[in-house]
Amino acid sequence: MTAWKKLTTMAMVATMAAVMMTGLAGCGTAAAGGDGNAAAVANGGIDDGKIAVVASINQWGSVAAELGGDHVNVTNIMTKTNVEAHDYEPTSQDVAKFGKAAVAVVNGADYDPWASKAARSTKATLVDAADEAGIKEGDNPHVWFSAKVRNATADAITAAYQQADPGNKSAYEQLNKAWHERESKLETSIKGAAATTKGKPYAATESVAWYLADDLGMTDATPKGYAQASANESEPTPADIKGFQDALKDGSIDMLVVNTQEANSTTEQITSAAKSAGVPIVELTEQMPAEYDNLLDWMSALVGQFAKAA
Repeated sequence: MTAWKKLTTMAMVATMAAVMMTGLAGCGTAAAGGDGNAAAVANGGIDDGKIAVVASINQWGSVAAELGGDHVNVTNIMTKTNVEAHDYEPTSQDVAKFGKAAVAVVNGADYDPWASKAARSTKATLVDAADEAGIKEGDNPHVWFSAKVRNATADAITAAYQQADPGNKSAYEQLNKAWHERESKLETSIKGAAATTKGKPYAATESVAWYLADDLGMTDATPKGYAQASANESEPTPADIKGFQDALKDGSIDMLVVNTQEANSTTEQITSAAKSAGVPIVELTEQMPAEYDNLLDWMSALVGQFAKAA
């Protein structure tokens, strides 16, 4: 099994196949909301005169919503932080939503393979965030933490909207410009924080925020044995756990990053060791928390947490 690979079941695949046959049968039946939306109807869906968009995870859905404004209706499949994202099993209703979309936004890099499969079985224009930045299966799939991926994905979403709804091309250009201005402010904040975080060794219970830490110039000092076990979704050995605890105690790690969405008895041992050693802890989740309306605000808050902990 490759690193980061999410396990799926034959039952899920069978369910998806059956649902997609039903969904495809209904494609193209919606009435157009105006001449500008005719191409979107051909591509798969119009919802109340707006482009119907389906995003596999809420952070990318927030980007899709900002870039589409009043011209799109965005449906997010995964929205809760109390569900382990890698173990998520979509319902038949989840899969069916892709059959009604004109544009589908997925994360890719084998993070949400069920969504990629569902989208490719429809006429929807597919935007694969990882693919847009050349990140492939086997690479770290938590790509929304990367400035490079965010920029590439935003432009791909805008292009999909303009193709689906050419009558509003200039509106999408303006929305794209406004989004990039906000992203630029975030990147300026990252550069400012890097003055404090650059070169700082950190360790993580799971490499969720690896791209953000890299943008901040930090050094991943997660003990090798533990890091490999986490990447392969296997249990770390007692020796791996002890090695992590010892590294926290001996001062070779300046910060611990904890994915609370994947908390378990092992991460509790690591967190406890960090607290005992006085190592600052940054807690985060994979899915965007409910208190944030969009990906950029969430990332900005995390940058502040990293800078404060450094």
